[in-house]
Amino acid sequence: MIKLDANENPYGFPPEIMVKVFRDVSPLDFTRYPDAGATALRESLAGYTGVNLENIMVGNGSDEVILNLMLAFGSGAKFAVATPTFSMYKVHGRIASCEMVEVPRLKDFSLDVKAVKKAASSPGVKLVLICSPNNPTGNAIPLKNIEEIADCAKSLVVVDEAYVEFGGESCIPLLSRYPNLVVLRTFSKAFGMAGLRVGYLLASRPVMDELLKVKQPYNLNVFSQIAAKAVMENLPIFLKRVERILLERDRLFKELSLLPGVEVFPSQSNFIMFRTPLPAGTLFGRMLEKGVLIRNVEGPALPRCLRVSVGAPEENMVFIKMLGEILKGIQV
Repeated sequence: MIKLDANENPYGFPPEIMVKVFRDVSPLDFTRYPDAGATALRESLAGYTGVNLENIMVGNGSDEVILNLMLAFGSGAKFAVATPTFSMYKVHGRIASCEMVEVPRLKDFSLDVKAVKKAASSPGVKLVLICSPNNPTGNAIPLKNIEEIADCAKSLVVVDEAYVEFGGESCIPLLSRYPNLVVLRTFSKAFGMAGLRVGYLLASRPVMDELLKVKQPYNLNVFSQIAAKAVMENLPIFLKRVERILLERDRLFKELSLLPGVEVFPSQSNFIMFRTPLPAGTLFGRMLEKGVLIRNVEGPALPRCLRVSVGAPEENMVFIKMLGEILKGIQV
């Protein structure tokens, strides 16, 4: 099976960094609780992001950090989401007894800034979540739009930058000016640590104080802390892999565009969304039969749409070959 459904990094974790991680883990690390504040990792992240240590919180993947936001600020209230987008916002909102308000994106999947501003200034809305670059559409939001929303918002404005290492503008420069702005990041995508579950959040001190009330004390295990710190200490290796993924993304985009009847959407991330003449479920099933797993993202706003992660060159070649075989002979 070629797995191109979860936007994972296609390259194995660098062996030389794994050696370092195992060297840094001691026998006592397995029998003692981890540092509840993940201080060493947060110090590394402070250097990487330029944000002060006290304004950084790490979590067991971005999922835990999103849930903490919902529990601290959204329970019993409303949160707004620019849809279509990452499905887990809705899931974590439901867990925290929040009511989701959808703010549909425009036809080109850009943000409806006017509608988001209206939601962000509504008394009943406590959180506004914006994914940039957006999953599954792949487009990033201009920094000026985020600034415009944060400027008028009565709620927290949360920008999920899970894919920012691949493209788009980061909102980190805005954090010092907007105390209601929160930035989410992850080690799962660009840094290839999806299996170790490390995410983090950047926010003002008042926001952090509320989050600390719901954060689990030992939420990030010692092994993940050490591995994430090792990534930060060896960034050039990982950034070179990001460059390879971006080159493959551009090549994959061109190859997809040449297939008959395929509409390909520009992406600033490590995945590509596309539309074909076939129902998405049908194409998904046929690709699965051929040993290629992609993501069916079809919905009211995304008819006949699927999403493919950028894999290694040989994986992308197989994907294009199999998709071409399925589409061959279809009347378009």
